[in-house]
Amino acid sequence: MANYYSDHPEFDFYLNHPEMKRIVELKERNFTDKDKYDDAPVDFDDAIENYKRVLDITGDIAANILEPNSEDVDLEGPHLVDGRMHYASKTYENLDATRKAGLWGISMPRRYGGLNLPITPYSMASEIVATADAGFQNIWSLQDCIETLYEFGSEEQRKKYIPRVCAGETMSMDLTEPDAGSDLQRVMLKATYDEKQGCWLLNGVKRFITNGDSDIHLVLARSEAGTHDGRGLSMFIYDKNQGGVTVRHIENKLGIHGSPTCELVYKNAKAELCGSTRMGLIKYVMALMNGARLGIAAQSVGVSQAAYNEALAYAKERKQFDKAIVNFPAVYDMLSRMKAKLDAGRSILYQTARYVDIYKALEDISRERKLTPEERQELKKYSRLADAFTPIAKGMNSEYANQNAYDAIQVHGGSGFIMEYKSQRLYRDARIFSIYEGTTQLQVVAAIRYITNGTYLTIMKEMLNNEVSEDMAQLKERVLKLVELYEQALEYVKQADNQEMQDFLARRLYDMTADILMSLLIISDASKAPELFAKSANVYVRHAEEEVIGHSVYVKNFIAEELVNFRAE
Repeated sequence: MANYYSDHPEFDFYLNHPEMKRIVELKERNFTDKDKYDDAPVDFDDAIENYKRVLDITGDIAANILEPNSEDVDLEGPHLVDGRMHYASKTYENLDATRKAGLWGISMPRRYGGLNLPITPYSMASEIVATADAGFQNIWSLQDCIETLYEFGSEEQRKKYIPRVCAGETMSMDLTEPDAGSDLQRVMLKATYDEKQGCWLLNGVKRFITNGDSDIHLVLARSEAGTHDGRGLSMFIYDKNQGGVTVRHIENKLGIHGSPTCELVYKNAKAELCGSTRMGLIKYVMALMNGARLGIAAQSVGVSQAAYNEALAYAKERKQFDKAIVNFPAVYDMLSRMKAKLDAGRSILYQTARYVDIYKALEDISRERKLTPEERQELKKYSRLADAFTPIAKGMNSEYANQNAYDAIQVHGGSGFIMEYKSQRLYRDARIFSIYEGTTQLQVVAAIRYITNGTYLTIMKEMLNNEVSEDMAQLKERVLKLVELYEQALEYVKQADNQEMQDFLARRLYDMTADILMSLLIISDASKAPELFAKSANVYVRHAEEEVIGHSVYVKNFIAEELVNFRAE
Protein backbone atom coordinates (compact mmCIF):
# COMPACT_ATOMS: atom_id res chain seq x y z
CA MET A 1 0.00 0.00 0.00
CA ALA A 2 1.34 3.43 -0.97
CA ASN A 3 2.38 5.93 1.67
CA TYR A 4 3.44 9.42 0.64
CA TYR A 5 5.70 9.71 3.68
CA SER A 6 7.51 6.38 3.87
CA ASP A 7 7.84 6.20 0.08
CA HIS A 8 10.14 9.24 0.21
CA PRO A 9 13.27 8.91 2.40
CA GLU A 10 13.99 12.62 1.87
CA PHE A 11 11.65 13.43 4.77
CA ASP A 12 13.70 11.44 7.28
CA PHE A 13 16.86 13.07 5.95
CA TYR A 14 15.51 16.52 6.83
CA LEU A 15 14.13 15.33 10.16
CA ASN A 16 17.68 14.25 11.04
CA HIS A 17 19.19 17.66 10.27
CA PRO A 18 21.50 18.87 13.11
CA GLU A 19 19.35 21.97 13.73
CA MET A 20 16.41 19.75 14.65
CA LYS A 21 17.99 19.15 18.06
CA ARG A 22 17.77 22.84 18.89
CA ILE A 23 14.26 23.07 17.44
CA VAL A 24 12.99 20.15 19.53
CA GLU A 25 14.72 21.47 22.64
CA LEU A 26 12.99 24.84 22.26
CA LYS A 27 9.60 23.53 21.19
CA GLU A 28 9.44 20.94 23.98
CA ARG A 29 10.87 23.30 26.65
CA ASN A 30 13.35 20.60 27.62
CA PHE A 31 10.53 18.00 27.65
CA THR A 32 8.59 19.49 30.57
CA ASP A 33 5.30 18.19 29.13
CA LYS A 34 6.26 14.56 29.71
CA ASP A 35 4.94 14.70 33.27
CA LYS A 36 1.58 16.16 32.21
CA TYR A 37 0.66 14.43 28.95
CA ASP A 38 0.94 10.76 28.06
CA ASP A 39 1.74 11.51 24.41
CA ALA A 40 4.51 14.02 25.17
CA PRO A 41 8.06 12.89 24.24
CA VAL A 42 10.63 12.18 26.94
CA ASP A 43 13.71 13.05 24.86
CA PHE A 44 14.86 14.10 21.40
CA ASP A 45 14.69 10.62 19.84
CA ASP A 46 11.17 10.14 21.19
CA ALA A 47 10.12 13.50 19.74
CA ILE A 48 11.44 12.59 16.28
CA GLU A 49 9.62 9.25 16.47
CA ASN A 50 6.43 11.16 17.33
CA TYR A 51 6.86 13.32 14.23
CA LYS A 52 7.45 10.25 12.11
CA ARG A 53 4.26 8.61 13.40
CA VAL A 54 2.23 11.70 12.53
CA LEU A 55 3.81 11.88 9.07
CA ASP A 56 3.22 8.16 8.52
CA ILE A 57 -0.48 8.60 9.28
CA THR A 58 -0.59 11.65 7.01
CA GLY A 59 1.17 9.75 4.23
CA ASP A 60 -1.27 6.86 4.47
CA ILE A 61 -4.35 9.09 4.37
CA ALA A 62 -2.89 11.19 1.54
CA ALA A 63 -2.08 8.21 -0.67
CA ASN A 64 -5.16 6.10 0.04
CA ILE A 65 -7.97 8.59 0.67
CA LEU A 66 -7.10 12.11 -0.49
CA GLU A 67 -5.50 11.19 -3.82
CA PRO A 68 -8.20 8.67 -4.84
CA ASN A 69 -10.84 11.33 -4.03
CA SER A 70 -9.05 14.14 -5.85
CA GLU A 71 -10.51 13.56 -9.31
CA ASP A 72 -14.11 13.53 -8.05
CA VAL A 73 -13.46 16.66 -5.99
CA ASP A 74 -11.98 18.43 -9.02
CA LEU A 75 -14.99 17.54 -11.17
CA GLU A 76 -17.67 18.39 -8.61
CA GLY A 77 -16.22 21.37 -6.78
CA PRO A 78 -18.05 23.32 -4.06
CA HIS A 79 -21.67 24.52 -4.33
CA LEU A 80 -23.52 27.64 -3.20
CA VAL A 81 -26.88 26.93 -1.56
CA ASP A 82 -28.91 29.69 0.14
CA GLY A 83 -25.91 31.83 0.97
CA ARG A 84 -23.82 28.94 2.28
CA MET A 85 -20.88 27.10 0.74
CA HIS A 86 -21.05 23.32 0.54
CA TYR A 87 -17.88 21.37 -0.21
CA ALA A 88 -17.66 18.68 -2.88
CA SER A 89 -18.97 15.38 -1.50
CA LYS A 90 -15.55 13.72 -1.28
CA THR A 91 -14.10 16.73 0.53
CA TYR A 92 -16.28 15.82 3.51
CA GLU A 93 -14.70 12.35 3.45
CA ASN A 94 -11.26 13.99 3.47
CA LEU A 95 -12.21 16.22 6.38
CA ASP A 96 -13.59 13.27 8.31
CA ALA A 97 -10.45 11.18 7.75
CA THR A 98 -8.05 13.93 8.82
CA ARG A 99 -10.16 14.79 11.86
CA LYS A 100 -10.35 11.20 13.04
CA ALA A 101 -6.59 10.92 12.58
CA GLY A 102 -6.02 14.00 14.76
CA LEU A 103 -4.32 15.99 12.00
CA TRP A 104 -5.70 19.38 13.06
CA GLY A 105 -4.11 21.96 15.31
CA ILE A 106 -0.86 20.14 14.68
CA SER A 107 1.46 22.95 15.79
CA MET A 108 -0.57 24.06 18.80
CA PRO A 109 0.50 23.35 22.40
CA ARG A 110 -0.86 20.24 24.07
CA ARG A 111 -2.70 22.29 26.68
CA TYR A 112 -5.11 23.38 23.94
CA GLY A 113 -5.45 19.92 22.40
CA GLY A 114 -2.68 20.25 19.81
CA LEU A 115 0.23 17.97 18.93
CA ASN A 116 2.93 20.60 19.57
CA LEU A 117 4.75 19.81 16.32
CA PRO A 118 7.36 22.28 15.03
CA ILE A 119 6.83 24.03 11.69
CA THR A 120 9.30 21.72 9.92
CA PRO A 121 7.37 18.44 10.31
CA TYR A 122 4.11 20.37 9.90
CA SER A 123 5.41 21.64 6.53
CA MET A 124 6.26 18.05 5.62
CA ALA A 125 2.68 17.03 6.36
CA SER A 126 1.50 19.97 4.26
CA GLU A 127 3.69 18.89 1.35
CA ILE A 128 2.37 15.33 1.63
CA VAL A 129 -1.26 16.47 1.58
CA ALA A 130 -0.57 18.72 -1.43
CA THR A 131 1.00 15.81 -3.33
CA ALA A 132 -2.36 14.08 -3.01
CA ASP A 133 -4.65 17.07 -3.62
CA ALA A 134 -3.52 20.71 -3.70
CA GLY A 135 -7.11 21.93 -3.34
CA PHE A 136 -7.68 20.04 -0.12
CA GLN A 137 -4.30 21.15 1.15
CA ASN A 138 -5.63 24.71 0.99
CA ILE A 139 -8.53 23.86 3.29
CA TRP A 140 -6.45 21.74 5.65
CA SER A 141 -3.39 24.02 5.85
CA LEU A 142 -5.45 27.09 6.76
CA GLN A 143 -5.44 25.65 10.26
CA ASP A 144 -2.13 27.52 10.36
CA CYS A 145 -4.11 30.76 10.82
CA ILE A 146 -4.48 29.70 14.44
CA GLU A 147 -0.78 30.52 14.89
CA THR A 148 -1.63 34.22 14.55
CA LEU A 149 -4.46 33.98 17.07
CA TYR A 150 -2.14 32.07 19.41
CA GLU A 151 0.57 34.72 19.10
CA PHE A 152 -1.57 37.84 19.38
CA GLY A 153 -4.91 36.85 20.90
CA SER A 154 -5.78 36.89 24.60
CA GLU A 155 -5.59 33.77 26.76
CA GLU A 156 -9.38 33.75 26.86
CA GLN A 157 -9.48 33.71 23.06
CA ARG A 158 -6.88 30.96 22.93
CA LYS A 159 -8.91 28.76 25.24
CA LYS A 160 -12.06 29.50 23.27
CA TYR A 161 -10.85 28.94 19.70
CA ILE A 162 -7.69 26.82 19.61
CA PRO A 163 -9.32 23.60 20.94
CA ARG A 164 -11.97 23.96 18.25
CA VAL A 165 -9.34 24.05 15.49
CA CYS A 166 -7.52 21.14 17.11
CA ALA A 167 -10.81 19.24 16.91
CA GLY A 168 -11.03 19.93 13.17
CA GLU A 169 -12.93 23.18 12.72
CA THR A 170 -11.82 25.10 9.62
CA MET A 171 -10.31 28.56 9.29
CA SER A 172 -9.85 31.35 6.77
CA MET A 173 -8.09 34.69 6.58
CA ASP A 174 -10.39 37.35 5.15
CA LEU A 175 -8.07 40.01 3.79
CA THR A 176 -8.71 41.04 0.17
CA GLU A 177 -11.61 43.12 -1.13
CA PRO A 178 -12.91 44.08 -4.60
CA ASP A 179 -10.80 47.28 -4.53
CA ALA A 180 -7.94 45.93 -2.39
CA GLY A 181 -5.93 43.05 -3.78
CA SER A 182 -2.22 43.16 -3.07
CA ASP A 183 -2.60 46.73 -1.76
CA LEU A 184 -4.18 45.84 1.58
CA GLN A 185 -3.89 49.42 2.82
CA ARG A 186 -7.04 50.06 0.77
CA VAL A 187 -9.16 47.63 2.82
CA MET A 188 -12.42 49.36 3.77
CA LEU A 189 -14.52 46.65 5.49
CA LYS A 190 -15.88 48.68 8.39
CA ALA A 191 -15.48 47.69 12.04
CA THR A 192 -17.45 49.66 14.64
CA TYR A 193 -17.65 49.01 18.37
CA ASP A 194 -21.22 48.59 19.66
CA GLU A 195 -21.33 49.66 23.30
CA LYS A 196 -24.78 48.16 23.84
CA GLN A 197 -23.81 44.69 22.60
CA GLY A 198 -20.25 44.90 23.90
CA CYS A 199 -18.70 43.71 20.66
CA TRP A 200 -17.41 44.88 17.30
CA LEU A 201 -19.69 44.80 14.24
CA LEU A 202 -18.28 44.19 10.76
CA ASN A 203 -19.89 45.51 7.57
CA GLY A 204 -18.70 45.26 3.98
CA VAL A 205 -17.49 42.83 1.35
CA LYS A 206 -14.51 40.48 1.12
CA ARG A 207 -13.45 38.88 -2.16
CA PHE A 208 -11.19 36.00 -3.22
CA ILE A 209 -11.36 34.44 0.26
CA THR A 210 -9.96 30.92 0.31
CA ASN A 211 -12.25 28.57 2.25
CA GLY A 212 -14.40 31.64 2.85
CA ASP A 213 -17.29 29.92 4.62
CA SER A 214 -15.02 28.47 7.30
CA ASP A 215 -15.89 28.05 10.96
CA ILE A 216 -13.45 30.66 12.32
CA HIS A 217 -12.25 33.72 10.38
CA LEU A 218 -9.42 36.18 10.93
CA VAL A 219 -10.67 39.40 9.35
CA LEU A 220 -8.78 42.56 8.40
CA ALA A 221 -11.08 45.55 8.86
CA ARG A 222 -10.94 49.33 9.24
CA SER A 223 -11.55 50.18 12.87
CA GLU A 224 -10.44 53.82 12.78
CA ALA A 225 -13.01 56.09 11.11
CA GLY A 226 -11.64 58.58 8.62
CA THR A 227 -8.39 56.70 7.95
CA HIS A 228 -7.31 55.50 4.53
CA ASP A 229 -4.03 53.70 5.16
CA GLY A 230 -2.68 50.68 7.02
CA ARG A 231 -2.61 52.48 10.35
CA GLY A 232 -6.39 52.38 10.56
CA LEU A 233 -6.69 48.60 10.19
CA SER A 234 -7.19 46.00 12.92
CA MET A 235 -7.56 42.23 13.05
CA PHE A 236 -10.79 40.59 14.18
CA ILE A 237 -12.02 37.09 14.98
CA TYR A 238 -15.37 36.16 13.45
CA ASP A 239 -17.15 32.98 14.56
CA LYS A 240 -19.50 31.55 11.93
CA ASN A 241 -21.84 30.44 14.73
CA GLN A 242 -22.58 34.12 15.40
CA GLY A 243 -24.10 34.64 11.94
CA GLY A 244 -24.01 37.87 9.98
CA VAL A 245 -21.93 36.68 7.00
CA THR A 246 -23.27 35.18 3.81
CA VAL A 247 -21.52 33.83 0.74
CA ARG A 248 -22.56 35.86 -2.29
CA HIS A 249 -20.51 34.03 -4.88
CA ILE A 250 -18.08 31.12 -5.31
CA GLU A 251 -15.46 31.75 -7.96
CA ASN A 252 -15.30 29.43 -10.99
CA LYS A 253 -11.54 28.87 -11.08
CA LEU A 254 -9.00 27.37 -13.45
CA GLY A 255 -7.70 24.97 -10.80
CA ILE A 256 -7.71 23.88 -7.14
CA HIS A 257 -11.42 23.24 -7.57
CA GLY A 258 -11.78 21.57 -4.17
CA SER A 259 -10.77 24.81 -2.45
CA PRO A 260 -13.73 27.21 -2.42
CA THR A 261 -12.85 30.84 -3.17
CA CYS A 262 -15.68 33.01 -1.91
CA GLU A 263 -17.07 36.51 -1.99
CA LEU A 264 -18.45 37.30 1.46
CA VAL A 265 -20.96 39.90 2.61
CA TYR A 266 -20.66 41.09 6.22
CA LYS A 267 -23.82 42.62 7.72
CA ASN A 268 -23.44 43.60 11.37
CA ALA A 269 -21.39 40.46 11.95
CA LYS A 270 -20.32 40.23 15.58
CA ALA A 271 -16.57 39.95 16.03
CA GLU A 272 -13.81 40.10 18.63
CA LEU A 273 -10.71 42.24 18.39
CA CYS A 274 -7.52 40.18 18.07
CA GLY A 275 -4.61 41.96 19.74
CA SER A 276 -4.49 45.75 19.59
CA THR A 277 -6.25 48.16 17.27
CA ARG A 278 -4.27 49.71 14.39
CA MET A 279 -1.88 46.73 14.28
CA GLY A 280 -3.90 44.58 11.88
CA LEU A 281 -1.87 45.18 8.74
CA ILE A 282 1.37 46.44 10.23
CA LYS A 283 1.95 43.40 12.45
CA TYR A 284 -0.69 40.68 12.37
CA VAL A 285 -1.23 40.32 8.61
CA MET A 286 2.52 40.18 8.10
CA ALA A 287 2.66 37.23 10.51
CA LEU A 288 -0.29 35.59 8.73
CA MET A 289 1.23 36.10 5.29
CA ASN A 290 4.66 34.77 6.19
CA GLY A 291 3.06 31.59 7.51
CA ALA A 292 0.86 31.35 4.42
CA ARG A 293 3.85 31.82 2.10
CA LEU A 294 5.70 28.96 3.73
CA GLY A 295 2.51 26.92 3.32
CA ILE A 296 2.39 27.72 -0.42
CA ALA A 297 6.06 26.71 -0.70
CA ALA A 298 5.15 23.33 0.81
CA GLN A 299 2.10 23.07 -1.44
CA SER A 300 4.29 23.84 -4.46
CA VAL A 301 6.84 21.17 -3.56
CA GLY A 302 4.00 18.68 -3.14
CA VAL A 303 2.65 19.40 -6.63
CA SER A 304 6.18 19.34 -8.06
CA GLN A 305 6.53 15.87 -6.58
CA ALA A 306 3.19 14.75 -8.02
CA ALA A 307 4.11 16.15 -11.46
CA TYR A 308 7.44 14.36 -11.42
CA ASN A 309 5.77 11.13 -10.32
CA GLU A 310 3.29 11.30 -13.20
CA ALA A 311 5.92 12.19 -15.79
CA LEU A 312 8.37 9.48 -14.70
CA ALA A 313 5.71 6.75 -14.55
CA TYR A 314 4.40 7.65 -18.01
CA ALA A 315 7.91 7.88 -19.51
CA LYS A 316 8.74 4.39 -18.25
CA GLU A 317 5.50 2.95 -19.64
CA ARG A 318 5.15 4.79 -22.95
CA LYS A 319 7.02 3.28 -25.90
CA GLN A 320 7.89 4.92 -29.21
CA PHE A 321 9.91 3.17 -31.91
CA ASP A 322 9.98 0.05 -29.69
CA LYS A 323 11.74 1.96 -26.91
CA ALA A 324 10.49 3.42 -23.62
CA ILE A 325 10.61 7.20 -23.99
CA VAL A 326 12.40 7.53 -20.62
CA ASN A 327 15.52 6.46 -22.52
CA PHE A 328 15.33 9.34 -25.02
CA PRO A 329 17.79 12.16 -24.16
CA ALA A 330 15.16 14.85 -24.78
CA VAL A 331 12.89 13.18 -22.24
CA TYR A 332 15.40 12.27 -19.54
CA ASP A 333 16.77 15.80 -19.78
CA MET A 334 13.32 17.10 -18.84
CA LEU A 335 12.90 14.52 -16.09
CA SER A 336 16.32 15.21 -14.58
CA ARG A 337 15.59 18.95 -14.49
CA MET A 338 12.21 18.31 -12.89
CA LYS A 339 13.83 16.20 -10.18
CA ALA A 340 16.62 18.72 -9.60
CA LYS A 341 14.14 21.59 -9.17
CA LEU A 342 12.06 19.42 -6.85
CA ASP A 343 15.03 18.47 -4.67
CA ALA A 344 16.55 21.96 -4.57
CA GLY A 345 13.15 23.45 -3.85
CA ARG A 346 12.54 21.01 -1.02
CA SER A 347 15.96 21.82 0.42
CA ILE A 348 15.26 25.55 0.66
CA LEU A 349 11.74 24.87 1.96
CA TYR A 350 13.01 22.95 4.96
CA GLN A 351 15.97 25.26 5.51
CA THR A 352 13.44 28.11 5.76
CA ALA A 353 11.14 26.05 7.99
CA ARG A 354 14.00 25.41 10.40
CA TYR A 355 14.78 29.12 10.60
CA VAL A 356 11.11 29.84 11.29
CA ASP A 357 10.98 27.12 13.94
CA ILE A 358 13.85 28.52 15.96
CA TYR A 359 12.74 32.14 15.98
CA LYS A 360 9.06 31.27 16.56
CA ALA A 361 9.94 29.03 19.51
CA LEU A 362 12.11 31.73 21.04
CA GLU A 363 9.35 34.30 20.54
CA ASP A 364 6.94 31.96 22.30
CA ILE A 365 9.35 31.46 25.19
CA SER A 366 9.74 35.25 25.48
CA ARG A 367 6.03 35.44 26.36
CA GLU A 368 6.69 33.15 29.32
CA ARG A 369 9.98 34.54 30.60
CA LYS A 370 12.73 36.99 29.80
CA LEU A 371 15.17 35.69 27.21
CA THR A 372 18.88 35.55 28.00
CA PRO A 373 21.17 37.85 25.98
CA GLU A 374 22.31 34.81 23.98
CA GLU A 375 18.70 33.83 23.24
CA ARG A 376 17.87 37.37 22.15
CA GLN A 377 20.76 37.28 19.69
CA GLU A 378 19.62 33.88 18.45
CA LEU A 379 16.08 35.19 18.00
CA LYS A 380 17.32 38.19 16.04
CA LYS A 381 19.53 36.03 13.82
CA TYR A 382 16.90 33.44 12.92
CA SER A 383 14.11 35.97 12.53
CA ARG A 384 16.22 37.78 9.95
CA LEU A 385 17.14 34.54 8.17
CA ALA A 386 13.49 33.44 8.05
CA ASP A 387 12.46 36.83 6.68
CA ALA A 388 15.15 36.63 4.00
CA PHE A 389 14.54 33.01 2.98
CA THR A 390 10.71 32.97 2.97
CA PRO A 391 10.29 35.01 -0.27
CA ILE A 392 12.88 32.78 -1.97
CA ALA A 393 11.21 29.57 -0.80
CA LYS A 394 7.74 30.72 -1.81
CA GLY A 395 8.68 32.42 -5.07
CA MET A 396 10.99 29.77 -6.47
CA ASN A 397 8.97 26.75 -5.44
CA SER A 398 5.78 28.22 -6.87
CA GLU A 399 7.57 28.88 -10.16
CA TYR A 400 9.10 25.39 -10.16
CA ALA A 401 5.71 23.79 -9.53
CA ASN A 402 4.42 25.55 -12.65
CA GLN A 403 7.45 24.49 -14.67
CA ASN A 404 7.30 20.88 -13.51
CA ALA A 405 3.56 20.65 -14.17
CA TYR A 406 4.17 22.08 -17.65
CA ASP A 407 6.94 19.56 -18.32
CA ALA A 408 4.81 16.68 -17.03
CA ILE A 409 2.27 17.43 -19.76
CA GLN A 410 5.08 17.67 -22.31
CA VAL A 411 6.39 14.25 -21.32
CA HIS A 412 2.88 12.87 -21.81
CA GLY A 413 2.69 14.41 -25.29
CA GLY A 414 -0.84 14.51 -26.69
CA SER A 415 -2.13 12.42 -23.79
CA GLY A 416 -1.17 15.21 -21.39
CA PHE A 417 -3.72 17.45 -23.08
CA ILE A 418 -6.49 14.96 -22.40
CA MET A 419 -8.61 15.63 -19.32
CA GLU A 420 -8.54 11.97 -18.23
CA TYR A 421 -4.86 12.28 -17.34
CA LYS A 422 -3.84 13.73 -13.99
CA SER A 423 -1.14 15.97 -15.44
CA GLN A 424 -3.64 18.52 -16.75
CA ARG A 425 -5.12 18.93 -13.25
CA LEU A 426 -1.69 19.45 -11.72
CA TYR A 427 -0.99 22.07 -14.39
CA ARG A 428 -4.25 23.88 -13.63
CA ASP A 429 -3.73 23.63 -9.87
CA ALA A 430 -0.15 24.91 -9.97
CA ARG A 431 -0.93 28.10 -11.86
CA ILE A 432 -2.24 29.94 -8.80
CA PHE A 433 0.81 29.23 -6.63
CA SER A 434 2.89 32.06 -8.10
CA ILE A 435 -0.07 34.45 -7.72
CA TYR A 436 -1.78 34.06 -4.36
CA GLU A 437 -0.33 34.97 -0.96
CA GLY A 438 1.91 37.41 -2.82
CA THR A 439 2.84 37.09 -6.49
CA THR A 440 6.38 36.16 -7.46
CA GLN A 441 6.87 39.83 -8.29
CA LEU A 442 5.99 40.71 -4.68
CA GLN A 443 8.40 38.04 -3.42
CA VAL A 444 11.08 39.86 -5.43
CA VAL A 445 10.08 43.10 -3.71
CA ALA A 446 10.34 41.36 -0.32
CA ALA A 447 13.77 39.96 -1.15
CA ILE A 448 15.40 42.90 -2.91
CA ARG A 449 16.54 44.73 0.24
CA TYR A 450 18.40 41.60 1.35
CA ILE A 451 19.95 41.45 -2.12
CA THR A 452 21.10 45.07 -2.23
CA ASN A 453 22.35 45.23 1.37
CA GLY A 454 24.50 42.13 0.86
CA THR A 455 22.68 39.80 3.27
CA TYR A 456 22.36 36.98 0.74
CA LEU A 457 25.92 37.51 -0.49
CA THR A 458 27.21 37.15 3.07
CA ILE A 459 25.17 33.96 3.51
CA MET A 460 26.58 32.55 0.27
CA LYS A 461 30.14 33.22 1.37
CA GLU A 462 29.49 31.62 4.75
CA MET A 463 28.04 28.56 3.02
CA LEU A 464 31.06 28.35 0.74
CA ASN A 465 33.20 27.93 3.86
CA ASN A 466 31.31 24.77 4.82
CA GLU A 467 32.97 21.42 4.18
CA VAL A 468 31.54 19.28 1.39
CA SER A 469 32.29 15.74 0.27
CA GLU A 470 35.08 15.06 -2.19
CA ASP A 471 32.54 14.24 -4.90
CA MET A 472 30.84 17.63 -4.43
CA ALA A 473 34.02 19.74 -4.25
CA GLN A 474 34.13 20.41 -7.99
CA LEU A 475 30.51 21.57 -7.99
CA LYS A 476 31.24 23.88 -5.10
CA GLU A 477 34.11 25.45 -7.05
CA ARG A 478 31.78 26.07 -9.96
CA VAL A 479 29.27 27.78 -7.66
CA LEU A 480 32.09 29.94 -6.29
CA LYS A 481 32.55 31.36 -9.81
CA LEU A 482 28.81 32.07 -9.95
CA VAL A 483 29.05 33.97 -6.68
CA GLU A 484 31.81 36.12 -8.20
CA LEU A 485 29.59 36.92 -11.21
CA TYR A 486 26.68 37.66 -8.87
CA GLU A 487 28.76 40.05 -6.79
CA GLN A 488 29.94 41.87 -9.93
CA ALA A 489 26.38 42.22 -11.23
CA LEU A 490 25.15 43.45 -7.87
CA GLU A 491 27.94 46.02 -7.65
CA TYR A 492 27.14 47.25 -11.17
CA VAL A 493 23.50 47.86 -10.24
CA LYS A 494 24.41 49.60 -6.98
CA GLN A 495 26.93 51.89 -8.69
CA ALA A 496 24.32 52.94 -11.26
CA ASP A 497 22.35 54.47 -8.38
CA ASN A 498 19.12 54.38 -10.38
CA GLN A 499 16.02 53.13 -8.57
CA GLU A 500 14.04 52.41 -11.73
CA MET A 501 16.92 50.41 -13.15
CA GLN A 502 17.24 48.46 -9.89
CA ASP A 503 13.51 47.70 -9.91
CA PHE A 504 13.68 46.59 -13.54
CA LEU A 505 16.61 44.23 -12.92
CA ALA A 506 15.37 43.01 -9.53
CA ARG A 507 13.83 39.79 -10.88
CA ARG A 508 17.11 38.77 -12.52
CA LEU A 509 19.03 39.49 -9.32
CA TYR A 510 16.43 37.51 -7.38
CA ASP A 511 16.73 34.53 -9.73
CA MET A 512 20.53 34.62 -9.48
CA THR A 513 20.29 34.77 -5.68
CA ALA A 514 17.94 31.81 -5.52
CA ASP A 515 19.92 29.73 -8.04
CA ILE A 516 23.11 30.12 -6.00
CA LEU A 517 21.56 29.57 -2.57
CA MET A 518 19.71 26.48 -3.75
CA SER A 519 22.84 25.14 -5.47
CA LEU A 520 24.77 25.44 -2.21
CA LEU A 521 21.96 23.79 -0.26
CA ILE A 522 21.61 20.82 -2.61
CA ILE A 523 25.41 20.38 -2.67
CA SER A 524 25.38 20.26 1.13
CA ASP A 525 22.56 17.70 1.09
CA ALA A 526 24.33 15.61 -1.54
CA SER A 527 27.49 15.59 0.55
CA LYS A 528 25.59 13.92 3.38
CA ALA A 529 23.25 11.70 1.32
CA PRO A 530 24.65 11.21 -2.20
CA GLU A 531 22.27 8.33 -2.82
CA LEU A 532 19.37 10.81 -2.54
CA PHE A 533 20.73 14.04 -3.96
CA ALA A 534 23.98 13.63 -5.96
CA LYS A 535 22.27 13.46 -9.36
CA SER A 536 20.09 16.45 -8.59
CA ALA A 537 23.08 18.44 -7.33
CA ASN A 538 24.91 17.87 -10.61
CA VAL A 539 21.89 18.80 -12.71
CA TYR A 540 20.86 21.78 -10.58
CA VAL A 541 24.30 23.40 -10.60
CA ARG A 542 24.32 23.17 -14.40
CA HIS A 543 20.87 24.76 -14.41
CA ALA A 544 22.17 27.52 -12.11
CA GLU A 545 25.19 28.14 -14.34
CA GLU A 546 22.91 28.48 -17.34
CA GLU A 547 20.77 31.07 -15.56
CA VAL A 548 23.34 33.00 -13.53
CA ILE A 549 25.77 33.47 -16.41
CA GLY A 550 22.97 34.63 -18.69
CA HIS A 551 21.52 37.03 -16.12
CA SER A 552 25.00 38.33 -15.33
CA VAL A 553 25.65 39.22 -18.96
CA TYR A 554 22.23 40.89 -19.22
CA VAL A 555 22.69 42.96 -16.05
CA LYS A 556 26.27 44.08 -16.69
CA ASN A 557 25.41 45.23 -20.21
CA PHE A 558 22.27 47.08 -19.21
CA ILE A 559 22.19 50.85 -19.55
CA ALA A 560 19.62 52.80 -17.55
CA GLU A 561 18.77 55.05 -20.50
CA GLU A 562 17.44 51.99 -22.36
CA LEU A 563 14.51 51.65 -19.94
CA VAL A 564 12.36 53.76 -22.24
CA ASN A 565 12.52 50.94 -24.82
CA PHE A 566 10.86 48.52 -22.42
CA ARG A 567 7.88 50.63 -21.40
CA ALA A 568 4.51 49.54 -22.75
CA GLU A 569 2.98 51.84 -25.36
